[in-house]
Amino acid sequence: MKLNTRTFSLVLSTSIITGMATTAFADGHEHSAEAVVSHYADIALAKFEDSLTTAKTLDTAIATFLAKPNDVNLNAAKKAWIASRVPYQQTEVYRFGNAIVDDWEGRVNAWPLDEGLIDYVDAGYGTESDENNLYTANVIANAKISINGEMIDGTNITPKFLSDTLQEAGGIEANVATGYHAIEFLLWGQDLNGTSAGAGARPATDFSVENCTNGNCDRRREYLTSASKLLIADLEEMVGNWTTKGAARLALSEQDANAGISTILTGMGSLSYGELAGERMKLGLLLNDPEEEHDCFSDNTHNSHLYDAVGIQNVYLGTYTRIDGTIVEGPSLLDFAMHKDAATAEELKEKLSATITAMQAMADRTNLEAYDQMIGEGNKEGNAVVQAAIDGLIDQTKSIERVITSLDLGTIELEGSDSLDNPNSVFQ
Repeated sequence: MKLNTRTFSLVLSTSIITGMATTAFADGHEHSAEAVVSHYADIALAKFEDSLTTAKTLDTAIATFLAKPNDVNLNAAKKAWIASRVPYQQTEVYRFGNAIVDDWEGRVNAWPLDEGLIDYVDAGYGTESDENNLYTANVIANAKISINGEMIDGTNITPKFLSDTLQEAGGIEANVATGYHAIEFLLWGQDLNGTSAGAGARPATDFSVENCTNGNCDRRREYLTSASKLLIADLEEMVGNWTTKGAARLALSEQDANAGISTILTGMGSLSYGELAGERMKLGLLLNDPEEEHDCFSDNTHNSHLYDAVGIQNVYLGTYTRIDGTIVEGPSLLDFAMHKDAATAEELKEKLSATITAMQAMADRTNLEAYDQMIGEGNKEGNAVVQAAIDGLIDQTKSIERVITSLDLGTIELEGSDSLDNPNSVFQ
């Protein structure tokens, strides 16, 4: 889901160097812009295929849990959900610049969500919101809900009902009814710990037919099953978009090769700066607000941020390690940029590596405290670890801009963020 970010233009020379699309190396091979873009699409296909595979594994774990709803099976489903995030987060670098991906992304990874739309919530959540009249609609408890004055029948919680009726109901983005985070909420429940230790702690019996807790277990089971099946269907659609004749791949191949290079850099820069450094990290740090963390129910935010950064790095290096350990590699943007300005190309490679190191340090710190604790008010050490990762993202974006300049790609728009560009505004 696109958040409230602002866009800034990086205005560069509009000239395109004649012959730039072909780069020769000492090994005798040619690395063309077309080859780089084609391999970028190959990596996209591999990542979305892995995302689909892990979503199917998650679906199997959910079915096992629902067949026998106990703590062991619930924990297995949670582990499968966390594993499914690893390849998916690495696809996010394909959002910006690829309209097909960006338009689709809200169906699978939209956040933050008003969880009261879906299920019961703690009293501290409140009962109403000026921005969302479905704030506590609780479709699991209520088979009929009113959307924009129309009474809607939700007797059967099917994938179609979730995608066509409930997702962004009333035109409100916070009404997230589908995707990873809806499933996350159903598996973990609310995290009521604020910036203290602990994630969501939904009891397995919330899904038990015989020993139901918190009511409506049959509908909660139906919702979880439908959300999982829908996630698979959505990922199957995106895998198809990156096959040989898929719409996303064709959209790349049918444009000028240099425009394809611009697409790659747009995705890298926009995810790095506006989306990840700004909206997903700096905003929560400024507000010291655990509600602004990406995987807020599961306390998996550190991993999601880390693998977003890994995704940025692997499209630049042209190398992706699949979930089965095999490596997809080929003509890279690094290779292409080295021919024009080796120093700048190498600088970006080093900056990307430095960011991964900072992100890994943040992830390693979860042995001591979770991400929502790190961003807590007064936690100087935790704040500093998160800020170091943000600084790495900002620094690498500057190098991305220099690579854009070195390649004479014209005007490229990267996503900005008030959290970085106008931080005082977030308190207004």
